[in-house]
Amino acid sequence: MSPPADAQHVVIIGAGITGLTAAYRLLTITTADDYLGTPVSVTVIESDSEVGGKIRSSPFAGIIEIDEGADAYLMRVPQAVALSRELGLGLEMTNPTTGHAAVMRKKLHRIPEGLMLGVPTGMNSLAKSGLISWRGKIRAAMEPILPSSGSHDDCVGTFIRQRFGKEVQQFLVDPLVGSIYAADTQNFSLAMVPQLADLAEGRSALLTARARKKSSPARQTPIFETPRGGLTVLTRALQQAIRSMGGSIVTDTKVEKVSRRHKAYLIVTDSQTHPEIIADSMIVTSPAGASATMLSELDEQVSTSLATTDYASVVMVTVKTQETEIASFRGLSGYLVAKPDQERVTAVSFGSNKWAHWQPNDGSMILRVSLGRDGAATHDLIHEWEDERLVTQVIDEISRHTQTAITADISRVTRWPNAFPQYRPGHLAHVEKIERSLTHSSPGVFIAGANMRGIGIPACVAQGENSAKSVVEFLAHLRD
Repeated sequence: MSPPADAQHVVIIGAGITGLTAAYRLLTITTADDYLGTPVSVTVIESDSEVGGKIRSSPFAGIIEIDEGADAYLMRVPQAVALSRELGLGLEMTNPTTGHAAVMRKKLHRIPEGLMLGVPTGMNSLAKSGLISWRGKIRAAMEPILPSSGSHDDCVGTFIRQRFGKEVQQFLVDPLVGSIYAADTQNFSLAMVPQLADLAEGRSALLTARARKKSSPARQTPIFETPRGGLTVLTRALQQAIRSMGGSIVTDTKVEKVSRRHKAYLIVTDSQTHPEIIADSMIVTSPAGASATMLSELDEQVSTSLATTDYASVVMVTVKTQETEIASFRGLSGYLVAKPDQERVTAVSFGSNKWAHWQPNDGSMILRVSLGRDGAATHDLIHEWEDERLVTQVIDEISRHTQTAITADISRVTRWPNAFPQYRPGHLAHVEKIERSLTHSSPGVFIAGANMRGIGIPACVAQGENSAKSVVEFLAHLRD
């Protein structure tokens, strides 16, 4: 299917989940039977040789696909669930076999029931946990009778400490939020963690959390889901759908700069095949640093703002071990390491406990181990280490945490440099400033993706879809 010669051309920079979703949604809107606008052609430009961005799966230990980055997405936020069903992937999906996790604080403690991203909705389960001291429990229990804490400066850590005290912040909220964002919650925007930001709206965070829990219908579905063939099933399905609807995906092509050409935009690339591309509208989904470079000529203010975005780098070590005590370790899906106990490892997933399709036939166990986070004194050091040293460090730390001597039969190291944008306090104001500047200087150019309005597959899917709708509205305005 080829677009007509008079089609308006939309270019999407970046073929991660945000860019692929934007292209797919734009094509489904503009090829629908009830679409009355001018035809649209869509080109996705990706600097890597493959699509998918931070979503990557590959064979490991005889299993067809084991994810090297995220291994699932949250079902509570509906966009990714809806997209996968629209793509016909419903029968491909599976859910974790266990949802119980622990926090490492001198030893492994099961995370108490009834928490909302580490925030208590009641005190009974927290009172029974050995993770928090009695002094910490008494301090947390005082939360409903405390007056409003005043300003929290849009900081997760400040808000939680004001309401619940130091221990809830250190041993519950920080490990949970930190594991999602590779973040230091003492320097992270509260507004960018919607579940926690919502709790700041009431006088008492605990009572607000309890009310939210009671008002929500009982969950009949699991919290997470994933395709059995790895999350690349989703990105490959998007790639196939885009091409089947006439969209073009160009890989191994780096965008060097974007400039204004009359009412359109000139995109200069490093490709001999496509050195220059003209677009009527654009969606930029590349990482902030790359976007800052390519947009410097188009909007200096936006480029400067994007260049200030901080990132955290992480390493994912995947291990197969024959140690059977780990394989059934207290029925846990994994554990998080509280900062006071952290060396290099920040989180461990007992993959074969968590996913039935990751259970090797020989009774061994697949572990996925995360290292690195924002603000860690050893953060840069691990990215300089060779693979063998990283694996040795992982095995030593897990053996101490679980008090079980394990060995790595097979291992794989995946490095994710600058993979996690860090949302500093005031991040939403920073994003809105960028969007306002683009609206004024470069109408029809939109920025979306993890560095803007949230990481995680559902958040990126939502941004891709919203950007596609913004493009359709802009193109309609051009015609009027």
